[in-house]
Amino acid sequence: MSEKIISLNRKAKKDYSILETHEAGVVLSGTEVKSLRAGRTNLSDSFAQVEKGEVFIYKWHISPYDFGNRYNLEPKRPRKLLLHRTEIKRLYGKVAERGFALIPLKLYLKKGRVKLELALAKGKHAYDKREDLKRKEMEREMEVAFKGYGKK
Repeated sequence: MSEKIISLNRKAKKDYSILETHEAGVVLSGTEVKSLRAGRTNLSDSFAQVEKGEVFIYKWHISPYDFGNRYNLEPKRPRKLLLHRTEIKRLYGKVAERGFALIPLKLYLKKGRVKLELALAKGKHAYDKREDLKRKEMEREMEVAFKGYGKK
């Protein structure tokens, strides 16, 4: 399937431990879709919540479309996400537990439709982040050592 990535939330993988991901559709207006196709969006600092059996995403900034005039909507308005009822119930059960959050990871076009990859995540502490940095640094050092090993 052809996917065109519109936006990534790089901050999410740094600040959260990703447990599972879900693909969700998004309810948008026409000018918002045009603005997204132009790549004028920002997912950082956004989050989702389950309310009354529906999932909404908050603080997701979509810049107003330049030629949208009166059809432009508020850039940071809450937007509804489209998920199956069973997925919503499962996510609600998990989010009700302490420490879990719904964080958007990436936004992409799939078969002409805007999709959002939503992650069930748990916040990292400062020591978790340091641990990840150490692990990545060691992996890099090992890669460099193996590359140099075969050249004698």
